Amino acid sequence: MSAGRIETVVLGLNDEGRALLEAASRSERFAVEAVTDKDGGGAERVAREYECAAYDDYRQVITAMDSRLGEEERCLIVAEGLYSCVEYVRLAMKKRFNVLKIAPAGRDFEEAAELVRLADEEGVKFSIANPRRYAQSFAALHKYIEDGRVEEVFLIAAFCSFAGVRRPRWQSDPKLAGGGVLVHNGFSLIDQIMWNFSIPQQVYCLSTNEAVDTQQRLSLTEDTAVVAMKFSDRFLGNLVVSGRSSVRPGQEVVKVCGKDKTVVVSDTCLTVLDGEGRIQEEQQYEYDPVDCMGGVVADFGLSVLGGEEKEPFSSGRESLKSMAVIESAYLSARTGMPEEPGRIMQMGQFEPTDI
Repeated sequence: MSAGRIETVVLGLNDEGRALLEAASRSERFAVEAVTDKDGGGAERVAREYECAAYDDYRQVITAMDSRLGEEERCLIVAEGLYSCVEYVRLAMKKRFNVLKIAPAGRDFEEAAELVRLADEEGVKFSIANPRRYAQSFAALHKYIEDGRVEEVFLIAAFCSFAGVRRPRWQSDPKLAGGGVLVHNGFSLIDQIMWNFSIPQQVYCLSTNEAVDTQQRLSLTEDTAVVAMKFSDRFLGNLVVSGRSSVRPGQEVVKVCGKDKTVVVSDTCLTVLDGEGRIQEEQQYEYDPVDCMGGVVADFGLSVLGGEEKEPFSSGRESLKSMAVIESAYLSARTGMPEEPGRIMQMGQFEPTDI
């Protein structure tokens, strides 16, 4: 343990967990004390590499670290699905652990809101790892919009494909996962839309999966979703998320259409087109997921050490807007009617304007 550093436990050693662990180990703000994973042998191997303790029991690591750690700030990095660890995340918050969780904030709006409230009650930080906020291209888009360089935006079109990207089997189970590609893979794009614009007034969604009959289709989460959004009478949006499309697998693309120009951004490029479709400006960027995770961890460390006044760049509370959009989309897919994210937030006793 090191004075002045955040004593850190990593829960879940999948690819994202390993990336966050590596970023924390490189940072002077964090001291990695323990790793835990259901694969005890894997946890032991990783622990030897990072010279820390290893556990294969989530409750045990929280209680053991609570008794062992001192008065320094502490945090739990959560990369495991909440179906297997949400009770231990709650326990950690009650034992003074700040929490950094991979997206999404919860399996549904209610679960995310519960964690946000608990973090507030316990006086700890709850942050969501949104690495694409730290990608140079998407940061450039945010600055472009923030500076008012796209006037009278009337359409946002976003697309992401995850064909060829292995999804954990539990994400196909509605009870374990809460939903499919929309909540687990589309959260990042929805977060981009919420970050740059307001929460939509209405959401309409259609979704499907590759099951051959209706009964089987209902027993699996969606692998393709199409979401239409109404921000105002003159401003619309659409989002397509698919685990089957082979177009640019793993790539996320956002198009923002304004009165006299269109901005198209991907992981590695930002292109500005004039009203006739001619390229006015084009910037190429490097996209390194490891560097983006480093940005996530660095900002989280600053927020924890900065006390009550320093909010995380992507807080759990802020993520409730994205979760409300996702909740509305799933509700719409069931009812066949447009749904209102603002109403979801109000039912959860949150006001969109307060976030």
